Amino acid sequence: MIPSRPVSPRFHLLSWSAVALVLALAGCASPRHKAPVEDRGSQARASAPAPGGAAAGTTTAGSAPAAATEGSAKPPPPGIENAGKPGYYTVKPGDTLTRVALEHGQAWREIARWNGVENPNLIEVGQVLRVVPPQVDASAASTRPVSSGQVEARPLDGRAQAGGAAAAAGTASAPATAREGDEDIGFAWPASGPVLGAFEEGRSKGLAIGGKAGDAVLAAADGRVAYAGSGLRGYGNLVIVKHNNTYLTAYAHNQTLLVKEDQVVRRGQKIAEMGASDAERVQLHFEIRRQGKPVDPSKLLPAR
Repeated sequence: MIPSRPVSPRFHLLSWSAVALVLALAGCASPRHKAPVEDRGSQARASAPAPGGAAAGTTTAGSAPAAATEGSAKPPPPGIENAGKPGYYTVKPGDTLTRVALEHGQAWREIARWNGVENPNLIEVGQVLRVVPPQVDASAASTRPVSSGQVEARPLDGRAQAGGAAAAAGTASAPATAREGDEDIGFAWPASGPVLGAFEEGRSKGLAIGGKAGDAVLAAADGRVAYAGSGLRGYGNLVIVKHNNTYLTAYAHNQTLLVKEDQVVRRGQKIAEMGASDAERVQLHFEIRRQGKPVDPSKLLPAR
């Protein structure tokens, strides 16, 4: 048996130093938190240029990030490339095709056809509509002055008087001829009742003519029915007659409509019966519009 030798304090110190060194090296070899790892494939994808030269995920002027807009980008409104051009109109909140047509002196079916609108109930805010015929110089049409014109009253020939008497029973006087440039139309009173309200620029767009429910409402001039319905708020049961490329007339608050859209009507023909639809009392609201702009009917109708 070999007797054990005493261990010196210096040996103990060296031993503990060695153990500490081993533990430290082990800790470096197996860290508790992983170091960040670069996904070079992902980095390459992120930095690859998108179509058009912009990097994917970046934002260019006036555009959203590609990742946010892909599959969810809303297309621009139809016709936006024509915004601000003469002869075009940008749809605003609350607009309907009927109202746009009335404000521009057109039939809504024509505007729908010029713009390829398949469903007239589906027009969107910001959509740009052509409101003059394709064959018309839009800039000339938009700059043509609007005026009430001069009225020249003249007697009708015998044939016209005979026809008018048969078709326009209930009218109070003979038609007059409105002369404005190349447009000559003879307007007659659409009802025989008293005038309850006058035209007032910016407030009342036409005349309010009194009467009883069921009284005849007559076409003021020859034309074609551009609208017959109740889809225009504030007008009730409404008839709009287009007389030519310049003039149309509107007959509102009717009790009954007697004509259909696209029907040809003659001056003095009964087209509706007076009523109080969308109004506080029985009356006919009558408008004459020149190129879509309301003008004072009393200046284009014959004196009573």
